[in-house]
Amino acid sequence: MLRTRPWFLFLVALVFSGACRCDGPGLGNSRGDFRPEQAEVNFGRVLEGSQVQRTVTLLGTGRAEALVTATAGAPFSVAPQTVSVPGGGAVEVVVVFTAGEGQAQGVLTLVAGRRTETVVLRGEGVRPLACVPSMQCREARFELEPGLCVETLSPDGKACIPSSRCQENGRCQSGECVGAPRTCNDDNPCTVDACSPTEGCVTSDVTCPQPSNPCRVGVCDRESGCGERDAADYTVCGPTNCKTANLCLFGSCRTLPTPEGFLCAPGTPCQGEGRCRSGDCVRPPVEDLVSQFSAPLGGAPVAEDGGQVLLSHEGALFASVCGEDAGCRLVSFTGNGLQRFEAPYPDGGVRTLLAVSDAGVLVRESEGLERYALASPGERLWNAPLREAGEGLDGDVPSTGVGRTAVSAEEEVVALVSWSGFAEGGEDAGPDGGRSTLVRLGVDGGVLRVGPVEGFGGTGARVALDEQGRVVLSTEGGDRVVFAEPADAGPGFDTVPLVDAAGDGGPPGEAGASLAVAGGWLFTGARAFASTDGGAFSPVSWGEERRPLEEPTLLLDGTGYAFARTCEDGGAPCTPQTGQLVLRALAAQDGGTRWEVPVAPPGSVSLLHEASLVRGGVVGTLSDITPDGGVARTYLQLFAGGTELAVCPLAGDPRVAGATHVDRFLYVVLEREGTWRLEAFDLGLQGQAETRGWPQRHGLTGTRRARP
Repeated sequence: MLRTRPWFLFLVALVFSGACRCDGPGLGNSRGDFRPEQAEVNFGRVLEGSQVQRTVTLLGTGRAEALVTATAGAPFSVAPQTVSVPGGGAVEVVVVFTAGEGQAQGVLTLVAGRRTETVVLRGEGVRPLACVPSMQCREARFELEPGLCVETLSPDGKACIPSSRCQENGRCQSGECVGAPRTCNDDNPCTVDACSPTEGCVTSDVTCPQPSNPCRVGVCDRESGCGERDAADYTVCGPTNCKTANLCLFGSCRTLPTPEGFLCAPGTPCQGEGRCRSGDCVRPPVEDLVSQFSAPLGGAPVAEDGGQVLLSHEGALFASVCGEDAGCRLVSFTGNGLQRFEAPYPDGGVRTLLAVSDAGVLVRESEGLERYALASPGERLWNAPLREAGEGLDGDVPSTGVGRTAVSAEEEVVALVSWSGFAEGGEDAGPDGGRSTLVRLGVDGGVLRVGPVEGFGGTGARVALDEQGRVVLSTEGGDRVVFAEPADAGPGFDTVPLVDAAGDGGPPGEAGASLAVAGGWLFTGARAFASTDGGAFSPVSWGEERRPLEEPTLLLDGTGYAFARTCEDGGAPCTPQTGQLVLRALAAQDGGTRWEVPVAPPGSVSLLHEASLVRGGVVGTLSDITPDGGVARTYLQLFAGGTELAVCPLAGDPRVAGATHVDRFLYVVLEREGTWRLEAFDLGLQGQAETRGWPQRHGLTGTRRARP
C-alpha cells in the first residue's frame, strides 16, 4: 500500500498546473485577441441623402482567431455584424455614413468576448443649394467643394425657347438658343405683316390713299386691292357749329341744319361733353378734379432748387421726405398709393432727387451723389464724393442738380459740378465767371473720367445725352453748346463746338438755363434749335414783349415747347404779377411759331408748377392761377394744336410742391390742412404718356416751386 505524503501531492499539482498555462512567459500565446488600427474615422463633407463608405482595419494580436462583433448607431452602420480576425492577421470592417444635414458623430463598437474597443466616427451632411441656370442653354449643379453652384453650357441640340418671338423651334448652340425664322405672311394683300421680337406676328391694315372728296374713303379689298367707297352718312366733312353742319350724305358733303344733341365738344376730366341745344353748344358746369387716392407722405418733401420732388419708374413713385423726429428718408409708393418701402438715409441728412433709371434712384447729398435701390428695402448702393473731383479746390463746396446730371443707357452717371469759389464770380473766377468739372461715374459709383470744362461755370450750365450717348453741354444763357468727348490723352475731356449762337449772329444769352435733346435736335436756352449733327441752326425770335421762362422746355418730333410771360412794356421787369403766361410751340427747322396759347387769362397771377408732354403733342400743365381780383386756385390744363383741351381746378386749396405725369395720371405732392400727401388725378387720356421729349434719365420733369 502506497502511502502518499502531502508535500508530494502539492508538487504534482504544481507541475500539472504549469503544463496547462497558455500565456506564461516563454511558452507562447494561443488565445484570440485584436485591436483597431484607427482611433477615429472622418467621412468629411457628404451631400445630404448620399452614402459614403470608409474602412476600419482590425489587427489580430493573438495567435488564435478572434470573433469580433461590430455595431454602430445611425447615421452610421456596418455590415456584416460579426467578423473573424485571424491571429496575427488583419480584417477590414466597412462603415457606411448616410448623410443628413449638419454635423454627425457616432461610435463604432467592437466586442470580442470580454474585450471591447471603440472607434470615433465623424461626418458632415451638406444640403445642396437650389441651383437655377442664369439663362437658357445653361445647366447649373451644386459642387460640394467649395459649396457653390457651378454653371456649364447645355449640350448642343437641346430644345430651348428663343428670346425673340420672331424665332421658333429653338436649339442650343454653344450656349445660345438659336431658332428658325418665324413666318408671318397671312396671304392677305390688305394687311401689312411683320414680326415683333416681343409680340410675335403682328398685322396692321394697309393704308389706302384717301380721296380728295371728304365724303369718300379709301378701302382695301382682298381680291381687288385699294379702292374707294362712300363715307358713313353724317360724317363731318367741313366747318360745323350748332347752327349748321357740313355732313356727308350719300357720298356728298352737304350743309344741313345741325340736329339737336349733336356732339360739339368732347368731355374732359372735370367736365362732360357738349351737345347742341337750340343752336348753342351746351356743356355741364366744370367740376373740381377729385383725386383717385390721397396717401400721407409721412413728412415734408424735399423741394430744394436743383432737385425734383417726385420721380416715377416702371409704375413706382419715389420721393425724398424729411420728418421732425425721423430724419430724412427715401419713400416709394405704387401707382395706386400703397407704400412700397421707406428707407432712412444713412446719416438722416437731406437728399435731393435727381433721376431714376433701371439701376436705381440717383440723389444729391451735401458733397456728392448717391444711388439707392429701386426695390425694398431701398438700400444705398453707392456714395460718390464729388470733392475728390476738384483737384486743388478742397475749400470749395461742390454743387450739381437736375439738368446738371444725366444717366446713360449703360447706367453710367454724368455730372456737371460747380465749385462755390468760382460759380459766384468771385476773385478766383475765370473769364467765363465760373468753373466746372465734368465727372463720369460707373455703375458702381467709381470715377471713370474727370476733367475741367472751361466756359461752363455757374449753376445755369446744363448737361444732357443725345441718342448716341454723347455728352452735350450748354452755357448758362444757352448761346454756346458743345459735345464733351474723352480727351485723346489723359483722363479729362475735350470739347467740340456744336452751337455758337453769339458768333453766328444768334440770340445773346438772355434766357436762363434750359436744354432739351431729342430726335436729332437740341433746344437750348429757349432761344435756339440745332441739329445734333451740326448741320442746322435755327434761332427763335420772342420779340420785346415775350420773356421766355428759364424752364421747362420740351422737345418732340421736331417741335419745341416753351413758356413765356407777356409784358406790354418791353423794358419793365416781367413778373408773375405783371406778365401773362403763354405756351408756344416752335418749329425746330426754322424756329418759327407753330401756335401760341395763353396758360392764364390777362391780368391774372400765375405760378407754373409742372409741365410735360402727356401724349404725343398734348402738353399738360399744373399751375396756380389767381384771377384779377379773385382767389388763387390750382389748375390742371391740357393743350394741343393751340387749343385748350381742358382746364380743371383741383379740389380744395392745396399747396403744391411738385408733380409728374405718368400714363393717364397726374401725381401731385401737395399739402392739405398741414399734412403733406401724394395724390393721383385721372387725366382722362387713353394710351400711355409720351416720354421721348422729356426723358427722366437726363431731362427736366418740370419746375419745382412752392407757392408763396
